[in-house]
Amino acid sequence: MVDTPQPRPARPPRLRRVGDGELQVRHLVLHGYRRAFRMAGEGPALVLVHGIGDSSATWAELIPDLARTHTVVAPDLLGHGASDKPRADYSVAAYANGLRDLLSTLGIESATLVGHSLGGGVAMQFAYQFPERTERLVLVSAGGVGREVNPGLRLVSLPGAHLALSALRLPGMRFPVGLAVRLMKLLDTDLGQDAPELLTLVDALPDETSRNAFIRTLRAVVDWRGQVVTMLDRCYLTEGMPTMLLWGDRDSVVPVRHAYGAHAAMPGSRLEIFEGAGHFPFHTDPARFRALIEEFTRTTAPADWSRDRWRGLLSEGRPGAGASPAVGERDLKEAGERSAT
Repeated sequence: MVDTPQPRPARPPRLRRVGDGELQVRHLVLHGYRRAFRMAGEGPALVLVHGIGDSSATWAELIPDLARTHTVVAPDLLGHGASDKPRADYSVAAYANGLRDLLSTLGIESATLVGHSLGGGVAMQFAYQFPERTERLVLVSAGGVGREVNPGLRLVSLPGAHLALSALRLPGMRFPVGLAVRLMKLLDTDLGQDAPELLTLVDALPDETSRNAFIRTLRAVVDWRGQVVTMLDRCYLTEGMPTMLLWGDRDSVVPVRHAYGAHAAMPGSRLEIFEGAGHFPFHTDPARFRALIEEFTRTTAPADWSRDRWRGLLSEGRPGAGASPAVGERDLKEAGERSAT
C-alpha cells in the first residue's frame, strides 16, 4: 500500500440481505438500444464497469456482498453481454455518455465508479466529463496509462481479425488452444495467469455481430503499436477525488508498471498490488478485493466538486512534466503522441 489517505472515523455499516431476484439481468432502452444491467442493494451508489469483451457477469460473485451496504449497478456496456450490439461509436467518451444516461434513468445522481481494464478507462473518462457526478474512483488493471498492452490485442486490431476470432471458435481448435493454456500455466508464465479468462472472453463472441462490436471497441483504444488513448495528460484533475488503484503484479494484459505510473500522476491516490494475480485480481482474491472496496468507501468522503475548483485546476494545468521517477520522459512523450479523448 502506498500513500494511504488519512481515514475518517468509521461507522458500522448497515447490512441487508440481497434477494436472488435482485441479481438477475434487467433491461431498459436508451436511444433506441437495449441496455442490460444488474442492480442490487440499497445505500450509496457503487457502479462496476467491466472490461472489453466481458460483461456484468464478471462481478456476479462480488455483487451480493457489496450490495449489503451499497446500491450496486453493473451494466453490460453497449456491444457487450446482453446489451445490443449496433454499428455504433464505441469510444471511451461514448461509453461515459451512455453510463451517465443509464444512471440518470435509474435515478442515480452520483456514484463511486469501479472500472476494470477498458472499464477503468471508461470510469476515468466519466470522472473527466462528469466530475460533479463522481464520488470516488477505483481503477482496476486500467487501460489508458502506458502504450504497452498484450500483443494478442494488438494483433486483433489488425485487418483480418474477424477471421482469426472465428477460427478460434472452430470445434477442432479447442483441444490445441486448451493444451497451450495448460502448458503456459504449467510453466508459470504471466500469460498463463490470464489465459483461461481471456479465452472465456472469446467464448462470449458467438456470432459475427458480437465479434464486430468487440473489434470496433478494441480499435477505438488499441492499434498495432499498442494503446492509443491516454489519461496521463488529465490525471492531475483527480486532485481532491478519492482514488484507489488495484493491480495484479503478474498482469499480462496491462503491465503493473502502469499502476505505478498512474499512481504517481494522480495526486493523493492509493495503490494496492495483488501479488501473484494477473489481469483479474478481483477473481484471484475476491475477499481482499471486496474488503478494500468496502473499507475505501467507508473511510473516505465523496469528492467535493465545485466549478471554481475545476476552473482553477484547468488554469494551473498539469504540474511541470509530472516529474517523478515513475512518470518519466518516456511516459509523457507517449502520452503526447496518443489521443486525449
